[in-house]
Amino acid sequence: MPTDSPLNSLNERSQQLFKVLVEHYINNGQPVASKALSNDEKINLSPATVRNVMADLEDLGLIISPHTSAGRVPTPQGYRLFVDNLVTVKPLRGQAVEKLRQEMGIDDSQEGLINQASSVLSGMTKMAGVVTLPRREAVILRHIEFLPLTSNRILVILVVNEQEVQNRVIHTERAFSESELLKTANYLNQEFIGQDLSQIRESVLNVMKQERDDMQHIMKMAIQMTDSVVDEKNSDDFVMAGQTNLMDYAEMANMEQLRQLFDAFNAKRDVLHVLDQSIQAEGMQVYIGEESGYSAFESCSVITAPYKVSEEVVGVLGVIGPTRMAYDRVIPLVDVTAKLLGSLLSSE
Repeated sequence: MPTDSPLNSLNERSQQLFKVLVEHYINNGQPVASKALSNDEKINLSPATVRNVMADLEDLGLIISPHTSAGRVPTPQGYRLFVDNLVTVKPLRGQAVEKLRQEMGIDDSQEGLINQASSVLSGMTKMAGVVTLPRREAVILRHIEFLPLTSNRILVILVVNEQEVQNRVIHTERAFSESELLKTANYLNQEFIGQDLSQIRESVLNVMKQERDDMQHIMKMAIQMTDSVVDEKNSDDFVMAGQTNLMDYAEMANMEQLRQLFDAFNAKRDVLHVLDQSIQAEGMQVYIGEESGYSAFESCSVITAPYKVSEEVVGVLGVIGPTRMAYDRVIPLVDVTAKLLGSLLSSE
């Protein structure tokens, strides 16, 4: 633990009072006053001492007084301290785990399991549940052809992996002639056979930095083609349930914040980036406020856990909700759901 951690500035009495304050706020959603804390049976301190400790906690940036309220609420830094050091997790056991397994196993197809996992997370937390689809196997290019259609549409004929043929219609910004499409296909077939489709764009960009000017046009078309194909391939990267639950939390009632959050849900990009971070990290992750890197989530916490199929991490699931969430209950729920989903997918 870093030596400059606020925890090092708190004695046992201050830690206990801070923990109780956070628990009060999570349970009630109201700023916590010193009187409420001094009356709590877990704290044997006078009202004056409670006020002094709260002042110290505020100086450390762990709590803040919202508006003109006499009470205090945790800051994102306070939640981080609480989650990392003070939260008492309530593990799911026995009957609760079995009930969760039964609810998730209603539909044992891969699509059904993924959808049910997100619904279960949403239903049990009253927040948004999100599950990424299992990572698809590499799609290796063997051959590609482009055929022009009407209205700036192009038929892409892909031969991938072991002679698997896939046809896709993509939309482009302008019409391309047959000769332009042939040049682009010839270039892709000559340079990138044997590569995964998702890697081709990066390869083309690297080559563009070195190639002569008369090749730039072909390679820009190649980027547009591969972008369109990869976007089609990854159009459904995760499923989400319960987004509207977030509208029920008073602290998220700011319409501009909600608009930004729902825009992020609809665009998917920001959510995917957070989930990608999670799948690349080890174990469970808890992002509080702007720790995710996106202002749209500044009033949210995101709790994620990877799930495995045949001992290989193939996806991640989690819960998106207000920073005032029951971390002690949500963390084990996300953890167990991830383990159950992996187990059910492995036995599919």
